[in-house]
Amino acid sequence: MIKTFCITMSHRGIHEILHRLNLSYTRPTYVLKKADKEKQEEFKVTFEDLKKLINGELAHLLFEDESMIRDYQAIQKTWFKKGQRRKIPTYGKNAGVKLIGILDYGTGKVYCEEHERYDAVVFERFLKCILEQYPTGKIVMILDNARIHHAKLLEPFLYENKNRLELVFLPPYSPELNLIEGLWGWLKSRIINNAFYPTLSRVSEAVQRFITHINKTPTEIIDRLCIKM
Repeated sequence: MIKTFCITMSHRGIHEILHRLNLSYTRPTYVLKKADKEKQEEFKVTFEDLKKLINGELAHLLFEDESMIRDYQAIQKTWFKKGQRRKIPTYGKNAGVKLIGILDYGTGKVYCEEHERYDAVVFERFLKCILEQYPTGKIVMILDNARIHHAKLLEPFLYENKNRLELVFLPPYSPELNLIEGLWGWLKSRIINNAFYPTLSRVSEAVQRFITHINKTPTEIIDRLCIKM
């Protein structure tokens, strides 16, 4: 039996009802079809074990990744005069700032470097810098399976520092398990989306200002990026 109720609901009223049902208005996200669910679950177990070692056998648990912050990243919705659109200038080029960064799961610290390219030499130099940033204690770095992370060039360095630094690789096709991915989205949303920078150096300056700013409130970084798994 079909019943009809003569009830008119406003957009706001429907929104409040859906909110009470613990629903939120969110954009879908891509999930890579090739991902191995079993390996992802195994990683989650490994991650839980690593968390238990923090401040014990393990001093620092870091998530690492690379990202390119383009001079015009994306356009997103914004409030503007009805019947009109906000217009964002662009040169239409494909330039960007190449970043390598880490997110410290325990402290919320974020550290990023800018480089002209991504290769094994640059990555090894970055790892040396991380050891300088954390001069004492065992470091476990969680990262994806990019080619530069598995380069043979790294083997002597990793062997020499095996008591200080261990690399733990994510399952293939699992970017959602790398917590620093949330940093890149946060950064782009705050400084790039709907913005215009006349030069690439201005993009670099904006990126560094953002990193400096969020590092002043590490608890916000932890709440936003680390409490997910």
